[in-house]
Amino acid sequence: MPSGLSHIFGQKRILVCVGSGGVGKTTTAAAIALEGARRGLRSLVLTIDPARRLASSLGLRALGHDVQAIPDDVLAAAGGLAPGGRLYAMMLDQKRAFDDVVARHASDPEAVRRILANPIYAQISGSLAGAQEYAALATLEQFERTDEYELIVVDTPPTAHALDFLDAPQKLSAAIDSPAIEWFRKLRGQSGSGWSVVGRTGAYVLKRLSKFVGARFLDDLAVFFTEFNDILGGFRQRAEATFALLRRPQVGFVLVASPEPMAMREALAFHERLLQSGMPMSGFVVNRVHQARPLAGPPDLTTVTAAIEAHPPVADLGFQHGTLRIAAESLLAAHADLEVQAAADRRSIDHLRRVAGEDGSVTEVPLFDEDVHDLARLHSLGEYLFPGQPPAP
Repeated sequence: MPSGLSHIFGQKRILVCVGSGGVGKTTTAAAIALEGARRGLRSLVLTIDPARRLASSLGLRALGHDVQAIPDDVLAAAGGLAPGGRLYAMMLDQKRAFDDVVARHASDPEAVRRILANPIYAQISGSLAGAQEYAALATLEQFERTDEYELIVVDTPPTAHALDFLDAPQKLSAAIDSPAIEWFRKLRGQSGSGWSVVGRTGAYVLKRLSKFVGARFLDDLAVFFTEFNDILGGFRQRAEATFALLRRPQVGFVLVASPEPMAMREALAFHERLLQSGMPMSGFVVNRVHQARPLAGPPDLTTVTAAIEAHPPVADLGFQHGTLRIAAESLLAAHADLEVQAAADRRSIDHLRRVAGEDGSVTEVPLFDEDVHDLARLHSLGEYLFPGQPPAP
């Protein structure tokens, strides 16, 4: 497989950047979308990152649920775009994404209004296990249905474990279909108002619950189960359709990691899960790699001290020789530590290549001196992700 990620263009329309939290998924996703636009594609990057790093790296004050086009004058910092290329971005609003699903599957507009106004729905749409990931997948599936964007890059939610992204829809379905909710649903009358309680147990439970949560809450619950039951099938259908979409050849997963052992274990576990699920792999990106910079010869304290002393800014300050020698010792110690870290990173990446086998296209990105927070630095990141990329138009 070619070096870097250049092979994805022309092969993949949807790229899903996955990995554990804090490994650089957001900037990687943005850099991929930017490179697609530079190559003449209408590119969209969809982020679920609440830290809003994507907005700042794209030169925007803020991002919201509505798709925004990155202005051409802003993109000039990245060298411009090829003819036809455009870059768009959005940050998922979880509740609005849920609302969209409700609107598509509810029986009538009035039912949509009642569901969206129900306080039980507001709580569930914002806090149910897997809701954020489900919203991201539902939004992706909606964009895929149109031909408005030639490249869609998804920055998955920041999670403690990368596998949470694939497990989320099942968790959401399990929560909706839980025995407790099914029990409430059975207590709900068929007439559309009030509760139809059969048996002394149901009556006793509702009476006790009303003392804790209030009768109004139970009424909201009753209305919610009546209205929401009509669209549960739509939620399940959307989850199944999205999982089928993720297995198509036009989709590729980019596993983002750092060289730290825990992040590598996460990446390899996710890779195994992708293989088991029959989902297409497009390669690994390892961010924040320490680079080995061996000395030209054996570390010599006297030579290093003399070099520091001869450095013009230092020479002008007139430090004592003893002070410069202490500085040289600290410099050599810091260099030795960095070499140890670089060697550890190399072992970790070599292990990743061996285990990944044929899917082991590994792109390495060095540890930068500064965070990626603007388009110029985003373009610099792209130079590592796409080595030998074409010159700017």
